[in-house]
Amino acid sequence: MTPAIFGIAGPELTADERAFFKEADPVGYILFARNCVDREQLRRLTDDLRVIHGRERLLVSIDQEGGRVARLRPPHWSDFPSGEAFDHLYAIAPASAIEAARANAHAMALELAEMGITVDYHPPLDVRQEGAHDVIGDRALGSDPQQVAAIGRGILDGLAKGGVAGCIKHMPGHGRSMCDTHKEMPTVTASADELESDLAPFRALSDAPIGMTGHLLFTAWDEANPATLSATIIENIIRAKIGFDGLLLTDDIDMQALDGTIPERSARAIAAGCDVVLNCWAKMEDQLGIADVLPALSVKGAQRLERALAGTAIRDESDAKAELLAKRDALLAIVGERA
Repeated sequence: MTPAIFGIAGPELTADERAFFKEADPVGYILFARNCVDREQLRRLTDDLRVIHGRERLLVSIDQEGGRVARLRPPHWSDFPSGEAFDHLYAIAPASAIEAARANAHAMALELAEMGITVDYHPPLDVRQEGAHDVIGDRALGSDPQQVAAIGRGILDGLAKGGVAGCIKHMPGHGRSMCDTHKEMPTVTASADELESDLAPFRALSDAPIGMTGHLLFTAWDEANPATLSATIIENIIRAKIGFDGLLLTDDIDMQALDGTIPERSARAIAAGCDVVLNCWAKMEDQLGIADVLPALSVKGAQRLERALAGTAIRDESDAKAELLAKRDALLAIVGERA
């Protein structure tokens, strides 16, 4: 199995994609708006992917946080609020905010599971910092580490109830970034002591099934390599200090924060200790190059993948979704928030 998650070019598989995916046997796939036309089409696409691999528990993933990061949108799918909505509610009613986040994530998972999606890259546990770049911004669950962890736990639990595995991101923390990693490399100069607050939510939720690295340079830990490509950060900080032993993915390996060719970056990430490379843009040349240079998924990686998908399930949408959304809206109404 190739330790990569690949994108798909359009709403249905091309002949070239079908042949390549069968041969390369990637760990899984990531979906974007370009792949999602309506419910019937999307379920056909995810069913097609399962036919290629002959396994029901396949990693089919998506970025569905709510707010500005949502690949599935009305009118075919529900509208979900950004993390900031739960942050505002937590300020006056912490227990209500956690329950609203749990209900919201449960409803989201039911919708995703109906589409054959098993993994959601959610929640972001990046602690919001004043003056930082807006790449995280209103996606954040708050500026207090304990609050971020509490709401994040509610989201993970809600997703799991709906049969979807969550993914904590972006380890070891993206909240201090002063630029957008899609375009350039952020350098974080905070001391190791200062970075303890960034690590705290990840440590609290270190039992999450899946985690994602961030493409940031942390001078306190490794002055030469960003987290995704740093054996020091992956081994000493993510695995040891945070205590995360789930399936570790890179953020999109195509981001301009990293240098070198896409296959070169991918090989460096796996060598540094990431289990799986995430490649989003469905460029066949890059995918072929990644499959060519990467070793097979490691034994530990395969075990982590199996654990991550163990609780996932494809299911028909239940009547519970409407009830969950109503519960969420009633709780958010306490502070006038809305989806």
